[in-house]
Amino acid sequence: MLLLSINYVPDKKIEALGLVKGNVVQSSHLGKDIMSGLKTVVGGEIAGYTEMLNQARQIAMKRMVDEAESLGADAVINIRYASASVMSGAAEVIAYGTAVKIL
Repeated sequence: MLLLSINYVPDKKIEALGLVKGNVVQSSHLGKDIMSGLKTVVGGEIAGYTEMLNQARQIAMKRMVDEAESLGADAVINIRYASASVMSGAAEVIAYGTAVKIL
């Protein structure tokens, strides 16, 4: 599966199959929340949340690719990510793009 953040496949004709997306709501466990709260006092990267969001992006991307494959797509173009806080310690991540068939 070809994954591109541009809205075309270079040097190829394509047929758009439709919007595909994958999302996940991911949370960290209480221990990480407590340690992250302490980290905000001293500053710096909150590695537990960075890891949580990286995992969430991977899951969302896989779900988007699975949906594209179910449509018979060869590629997903114009891929974007969005995220939102759902509650303290939990975030939604969505990956979306246009599934296309290379002609």
